[in-house]
Amino acid sequence: MSFVRAGRLLPAALWGLVLLSLLVARQALGEEAFSQGIAAGVLAQAAGVVWLLAQAWGWPGALRAGFGIVGLTWLAEFGGSSWGFPFGQYHYSTLLQPQILGVPLWIPLAWLMMLPPAWAVAAALLGKHAHHRLIFALVSAAALTAWDLLLDPQMVAWGFWSWNTPSGYFGIPWSNYLGWLVISGVITLLFGRPDVPPGPMLLLFGLTWGLQSVGQAFFWGQPGAALVGFGVMGAFLVGALVRSGRLARFWKPRVKF
Repeated sequence: MSFVRAGRLLPAALWGLVLLSLLVARQALGEEAFSQGIAAGVLAQAAGVVWLLAQAWGWPGALRAGFGIVGLTWLAEFGGSSWGFPFGQYHYSTLLQPQILGVPLWIPLAWLMMLPPAWAVAAALLGKHAHHRLIFALVSAAALTAWDLLLDPQMVAWGFWSWNTPSGYFGIPWSNYLGWLVISGVITLLFGRPDVPPGPMLLLFGLTWGLQSVGQAFFWGQPGAALVGFGVMGAFLVGALVRSGRLARFWKPRVKF
C-alpha cells in the first residue's frame, strides 16, 4: 500500500478507534468527558473528510463544500430547534458544547463527516447514472438518512436532545426523517459530486454503520434501533460494494490452484 493511499485511509482508521473507545468510555469517564470525546471524534472525522475531498477536488472545492454543508445544516438545525421546521419540534440540552444560538457546533460537523461518504455510496450504487444530479441527490439523501435510524435514537437516549412530542420511530417523529431527506438532498444538489475518493469514504460509512450497530445492540441498550439501522444502512453499504465490484474483489481468492 502506497503512502498516499495509506494517508487516505487514516481518517477512517482514526474514527474507527474513536468509536471503539466510546463503546466503553461512558462508564469509565463520566458524562462530561464522554460528550467531549464524541465532539472530538466528530471534529476529527469531519477534518478527515475535508482532507479527502481536497485530494479529489482541490482545496477550494473541498472548503466550499465543507463550509456549505456546515452553514446550511446549522441553519436547518437552528430552524428545527427554534420553530420545528424542517424536522419537527425538539431542543438541545446543554451537554454538547460549544453552542451557537442553541445549536451545538458539532452537529453541523456531524453532517459534514457523513454526507460525503453518502455521496460515495450513491456514486457506487448508480454507476454511470450518478451524473444525473437529481437522482444522485435522492440516493445520497436516502443513504445519509439511513444513518439517522441509528443516530437519533442513540443521541436522544444519551440526553443530547429531546423531542417535544416523542412518537413514530423509537420516539423519533417521522417528520425528522423527511427533514433529513430534504436537507441532505438540497445540499447534495448544491455541493455534492460523485467523484469523491470511493475507498476511504465507503470505509468511513461502513465503520460508522458497523460500530454504531454493535454499540447500540450490545452496549447502549437499543437493540431495536440497532437492528433496523443495521439492516437499512447495511443494505446501502452492501449494495454499493456489490455494484462497485469491491465486494467481489474482497472475496476473490488470493491463491490460485
